[in-house]
Parts: sequence; C-alpha cells; structure tokens
Amino acid sequence: MKARSKARAAARLAAVQALYQHEMEGTHEAKLLDEFHQHRLGAEIDDDQYAQAETAFFDDVVKGVLARREEIDALITGKLAQGWTLARLDKTMTQILRAGAYELIARKDVPTGAAISEYVDVAHAFFDEREAKFVNGVLDGIAKDAR
Repeated sequence: MKARSKARAAARLAAVQALYQHEMEGTHEAKLLDEFHQHRLGAEIDDDQYAQAETAFFDDVVKGVLARREEIDALITGKLAQGWTLARLDKTMTQILRAGAYELIARKDVPTGAAISEYVDVAHAFFDEREAKFVNGVLDGIAKDAR
C-alpha cells in the first residue's frame, strides 16, 4: 500500500474513533481534534504503534461529519430497512456510516469505490463479515444517490 493510502486509511480509522468519542463523551470539536493530533495520530499507546495519519484528511472527515450530521443521518436512515433507525445501530457502526457517507457526498476527489472499500475495511476492524457487508450496502446506496 502506498504511503498516502496508508495515511488516509489511518485517518479514516482515527476519524471513526474520534466521532465515537464525540458521540459518547460529548468532547468539543477543538479539544477532540487537539487530543487526536497530540496523543493518538502516529503515537504509541499501550505498546501499540498507531499509523501516521493524513491529519488534514482526518480533520476534514471529523469536522465535516459534525457540521453535516443531520443531512448525513437522513441519508443513512433512508437506506436502512423499514423499522430500523440510527438509534438501533451499534454506536461504532453509526460512526463508520457517517464518515463514509460524508466522504461520498463531500469528497468528490475520493473515488466512490475507494471510499466504500475503505470503510468496509474499517468495519472489519470492529465487526464480522456480516456487518462489513451491511456497511457496503448502505454506503453503496448512498453513493448511487449522491454521485
């Protein structure tokens, strides 16, 4: 994998983690970004070395999701099965879908297939194959509408 691809993959994973922290703890955006810049991106934590992330890309995804959350949530909700709501989804799953949806609607520089594939990979870090396929299906549906 090229260095830029690795840095973007690390940024996506970190963005999902930051969005999860924001959701669970209500950490303000500026503090959240600073914490990740200073202590997580590329850092060693508990003997685990975190990959260097493309900081500007990480910032854009986190800020973009937070700024456009209502729009993004409506897009995701529109792709869920009847009777399902965002509240029924696992909190990590929700953040994966939000970040992926943001890229699909706002980052035209990222190819559709790459964005979907990257968030399927992020899903694999937390979930089994079934949930990863769910991410693929929801993001594919959003991409068809958005692009």
